[in-house]
Amino acid sequence: MHSARALFLLLLALLIFCFGLAANLLPQFRAMEIRLHQSDNFFVLIFGDSSRLFANSAYTEADSYYHSGFYPTMFDNRSGFQTPHMAEDTGAVASRNQGGEDTSFMGPPRNWIDAFGRHFIPNRHTHLDTGGASDDLSGGKEVGEILPWLKLSAELNPDDVNTYVVISYWLVRLKQFDTAEQVLREGMRQIPNDPHLLFQLGRIYFENYHQTAQARNIWEAALRDWNKQTGNAPLAEKLKLNTENLDNVYIFEQIEANLARLETSAGNLNAAIADWEQAKLASPNPEDVQKNIDELKQKANGNK
Repeated sequence: MHSARALFLLLLALLIFCFGLAANLLPQFRAMEIRLHQSDNFFVLIFGDSSRLFANSAYTEADSYYHSGFYPTMFDNRSGFQTPHMAEDTGAVASRNQGGEDTSFMGPPRNWIDAFGRHFIPNRHTHLDTGGASDDLSGGKEVGEILPWLKLSAELNPDDVNTYVVISYWLVRLKQFDTAEQVLREGMRQIPNDPHLLFQLGRIYFENYHQTAQARNIWEAALRDWNKQTGNAPLAEKLKLNTENLDNVYIFEQIEANLARLETSAGNLNAAIADWEQAKLASPNPEDVQKNIDELKQKANGNK
């Protein structure tokens, strides 16, 4: 009698547990189904937030390839590698590296075995775009080796602006301008109205397509988006440099400086001076910017 009652209670408890589990999981399955229909990114759907960890790993692997394997581990001094050099070299990403391109991150050999072993691993700081470890400066096409890793990183984390910028920059170096533009437009689809992506797109139109009017429109749109993203504070407050604001200040300076160069090439000296004045507010070297302003003012006065 007691065993039958105990079995009944056990089955009842199991039924309640199954009902509760189903009630908890059903909304999650429905949400996953919605995401499946809305998202075309397999990795984000399957891995969720953890996909960003894999994306960072692929991004770091790309930078390691860029250095032909001469790269610090998690146990080495990484002060010179806080910003990957493949990104720093684009000129579109703010650098957080300290002490230049640190070539001594491994430190002195710990013993004779360590010293002997270093003869069989990459032991010089090189970049693929300058020939890498082979020192072949003829073309630097080896830089294409990093692109599969970067594309994987973009797939795993489609919300990382820097990945699109870096992919686009190196595609331009390989003279694949149309593909570079497509990468940026895919980035803008994932991250609308981002000034970093617009800045890089403007560079392609100005430096590679030589379409000045389109480049000006793109960079002016980048400035408008920059102002929207940074809020309604006075410009001086927006440009107050600190660790958190480094990227915002840097991209503002780059947009204004490139607009100044564009206007100079177009013969619009007064517009170029105005852009340099803005760039000076964000520049870490305002004296150099002032030299450009003085030269343009002198040239403008000479044209009168």
